[in-house]
Amino acid sequence: MFLLVVLCVCGLLMQSEAQDRAAMWRGNDQNGRCQYTFNVPSPSETGCPQNGGPEVEGLKARLSLLEVLVARLSGGEIGTPPVSPSKAQTDLQDSLNRALGERNLLRAEKERLERELEGLQRRVEEMRRETERLRNKPCPGQTPAVPPSSPVQDSTPRRPAGFGSMSHLMTRPNRQQGDSSSLRDSAWQYGSPDFQELQAIVTEVPVPGGTQDGTGCGDLVSVADPVTHRKADNIAGKYGVWMQDPEASSPYGPNMVWRIDTVGSEVRQLFGYDDMEQLSKGFPSKVLLLPDPVEGTGATMYRGSLYYQRRRSRTLIRYELSSESIAARRELPHAGFHGQFPYSWGGYTDIDLAVDEQGLWAIYSTSKVKGAIVIAQLDPNSLEVRRTWETNIRKNSVANAFMICGKLYTVGSYTSPDTRVNYVYDTATSQGRAVSVPFKNKYRYNSMIDYNPAEKKLLGWDNFHLVSYDLRLGRAPAK
Repeated sequence: MFLLVVLCVCGLLMQSEAQDRAAMWRGNDQNGRCQYTFNVPSPSETGCPQNGGPEVEGLKARLSLLEVLVARLSGGEIGTPPVSPSKAQTDLQDSLNRALGERNLLRAEKERLERELEGLQRRVEEMRRETERLRNKPCPGQTPAVPPSSPVQDSTPRRPAGFGSMSHLMTRPNRQQGDSSSLRDSAWQYGSPDFQELQAIVTEVPVPGGTQDGTGCGDLVSVADPVTHRKADNIAGKYGVWMQDPEASSPYGPNMVWRIDTVGSEVRQLFGYDDMEQLSKGFPSKVLLLPDPVEGTGATMYRGSLYYQRRRSRTLIRYELSSESIAARRELPHAGFHGQFPYSWGGYTDIDLAVDEQGLWAIYSTSKVKGAIVIAQLDPNSLEVRRTWETNIRKNSVANAFMICGKLYTVGSYTSPDTRVNYVYDTATSQGRAVSVPFKNKYRYNSMIDYNPAEKKLLGWDNFHLVSYDLRLGRAPAK
């Protein structure tokens, strides 16, 4: 009992001593607020083992949380200065200006499309009215119908003067036995003799595409407007060559279409399409990598092989499609190459290979003839020159050339939308003459024109666009 009393007294004395040594301070903090500070010495510890403690760590955690909340509210990140209101307003104004500009552009585009739509609607309406007018217009030589209310004066048709001499034209040429239809055509029966005579003369003209001997050859009479089949995808297709094999062999059929984009220093890709529809859709079924690069747009396809000029040389190459390898290689004697004697549009078109009803040809020039066009007929297997012809027309004065039925035809301009086929040279007679057949460059940069004898069409590459032209061939004019 006495021991307990002694311990209590000692504790009270130590507590009172600690209270005597307690100190208090009062002062303003950094923000100007009054702050009280108490310092009480430990009654038992002479030194602190570490700075801070659980309470201090807790305070630090709470302070960190407060900093994060303040940063989120100010719209910035911890450790970065807050964005000033003026800068945020400037950025917002710039975004608004860009949005307004895009809106104005869209409005202008919408107005332009609406104007085009109105124009198309007007054209459709005009065409509809023109169609109705043509339907209601009587054909030349047709007798107007007699009104029902008019009395018929004479039921026997009258023949105009001189009609008896042309009575043989009234008979239907394909009339079958027992045909109860009339033997006379009203258009002939009531037409004037002059019109009937003109019609008879027209029927004497040979059918386009055919000639007296039935070979399908003849002089070029007309070239139709171009039909567009596809537009190239990128800049590599500004110039190029596309072709079909007129005498295709296995494993590729006659409908196969081939294309080479010729823009670039290493042109080696040959694209194949199953037919014209796949070409228009842009889905090649075959892509071949040629062993030697291609020069210019003068390549052609014939009897299962691709014929082309090797880059920076006068060497001709026959690339066999079935084996995908070179079957023949030969230099074209004395031929200019790599810009010596190109067509007027350039493009290293010094040697232009062509195919027609008579086989494989090369169109080029030499220093000996001083830039005039030389025509060479080639052996399709060995590429050996069989025979050559020298013309009097300079190669760089024409835009392009092609062969039809052993005749060379040249085109005057590659940029003019309305130009002409202006010259023909017949290898059968070794004679040339001027001609004037209208020809259209729809996209105003025609870099390739070749003839397909199987389809009787011209194929062209006009400023990224793959086009074709229907032809009419007729009899050669009388000498």
